[in-house]
Amino acid sequence: MTLSLTCAFLWLVAANLRAMFPSKDHHWRFAYVMIAIGVPIVIGVAYQHNIWIALVVLLMGGWIMRWPVIFFWRWLKRTFE
Repeated sequence: MTLSLTCAFLWLVAANLRAMFPSKDHHWRFAYVMIAIGVPIVIGVAYQHNIWIALVVLLMGGWIMRWPVIFFWRWLKRTFE
C-alpha cells in the first residue's frame, strides 16, 4: 500500500476514534483540523493513483465527516438559488 493510501486509512481511523468520545463543541474544531489534513491526503491519492480512487477516499471521508458536508451543501444551495 502506498504512503497516500496509508495516510488516508490512518485519517479514517483517527476520525472514527475521535467521533466515539463526547465533545463540548460537537467536534467542530477537530473537524476543521481533519479537513485541513484530509485535503492534501486526497490530493496525494489522486496524484499517486487516479481520480477514481481519490473520489472513493473523498466519499469515505465525507461519510465520516457528514455534518460539514451537509452544511456545505446547504450553503451552496442558498448561494446559487
